[in-house]
Amino acid sequence: MRYSYVLQAFTESPWAILPHKLMILEEIVSRHVAGEKLDAEEVQSRIHGAKRPAEQRVNSVAVLPLFGSIFPRANMMTDVSGATSAERFGAQFDELMSDPEIGAIILDVDSPGGQVSGIEEVAAKIFQARGRKPVVAVANHTMASAAYWIGTAADEVVVSPSGEVGSIGVFAVHKDVSKAYEMEGVKVSIISAGKYKTEGNPYEPLAEEARSAIQGRVAEAYDEFISAIARNRGVKPAIVRNGFGEGRMVGARQAIELGMADRIGTLDETIQRLLSSGASEVHAAKAEIMDVTEADSDLLSEDMKREAQILRDRVTTILERSTTNA
Repeated sequence: MRYSYVLQAFTESPWAILPHKLMILEEIVSRHVAGEKLDAEEVQSRIHGAKRPAEQRVNSVAVLPLFGSIFPRANMMTDVSGATSAERFGAQFDELMSDPEIGAIILDVDSPGGQVSGIEEVAAKIFQARGRKPVVAVANHTMASAAYWIGTAADEVVVSPSGEVGSIGVFAVHKDVSKAYEMEGVKVSIISAGKYKTEGNPYEPLAEEARSAIQGRVAEAYDEFISAIARNRGVKPAIVRNGFGEGRMVGARQAIELGMADRIGTLDETIQRLLSSGASEVHAAKAEIMDVTEADSDLLSEDMKREAQILRDRVTTILERSTTNA
């Protein structure tokens, strides 16, 4: 029998992910630790059943994928499996928010969730950006656990007709290999200093005190998860804890009924809705106006003043057109 500390650290971190997906990830990591060369296409097919979609822009609407399992930073899994680095995703979001040519952002979400670390930082970033540009998260087709944590930070949550959202919960996995080692005639001696230094090690049964410590980490992450969803959806934590699926995934219709999402629609429909509403154009034009008028008006040349007026007229025209179309 071969035990891996890499695998232990991987599974014992708090996860906000669909449980069966963690089992698949564990298998992939085990094969990698054993020295097996991983084929990127095979891994992506095994985990996701599809390749990672590319970021795209449709006029002034940017589509940013939140795809696959989510990890705090780029690593072997993000590079091989097409998973998402929370750090990289946050940086991409910042770039789109700062781009004056982008008037609206759609988060194209198809993810089972991921590790808890780094998730709230990204969710808070998106939540704090509300009001600057329209940000819409589309469950296309799975927005689970950590992905739901991030997705609900957007201004609006849309679920595809066959999509699902939810799986609000956190868990960790501990493996006790002591019996297996005993059957192989292997006896492990642990020499340590520090009361809790070897707590929860895999070579002996999990002590109650160690279990309580792990449970405490999971509960702390879960409370943070609940608080974030309550903030994002504008409801009390008790509603999230007791009424948002309680760890289960829910379909599109039920998600609307429970207040977990705002409307049912596809990614393409959402893109067209933002384009036809003119909202993205308004925000893009406003950003351009701010760039022109941020400087002291006395320092603006006549050409810059004329450009600013043209942009103001553009915003007025877009708003009038949007009102007419509505």
